[in-house]
Amino acid sequence: MPSPSTCPCGGATFATCCSPFLSGEAVPQTAETLMRSRYSAYTLGNEAYLRATWHPSTVPADRIVGENEHTRWLGLEIKSALRLRKRQANLLESPDADTVEFVARYKIGGRAHRLHEVSRFVRETHDGVARWYYLDGSFPD
Repeated sequence: MPSPSTCPCGGATFATCCSPFLSGEAVPQTAETLMRSRYSAYTLGNEAYLRATWHPSTVPADRIVGENEHTRWLGLEIKSALRLRKRQANLLESPDADTVEFVARYKIGGRAHRLHEVSRFVRETHDGVARWYYLDGSFPD
């Protein structure tokens, strides 16, 4: 992770980027913002946030972040927000579904890895609040 004031997702400062989402003070308004905040949650080992933002139909029963896992997250690159590209091409899908492609780099035991995923998200309204949820992902590499 860069300096403590820099957001792990690559945004501005943590306090003005992902922190309001992880603390529950705000709700991500786009699938990409949710994806970025989930990356930050992974870097911080925030199991509760990852579970809360994973769609109930696909959330794993086991722990998401291993207690003894020593992952050092190195950076996040958003490859594309597919709905934005489709909107520009007038091929808009449902406004309550979106897809984000990203590459996350990390190290485990000194060995570098990269996770290239195309993640699917859905937006649902509960108690009058629209929230995005991570549904699942595929791995193009």
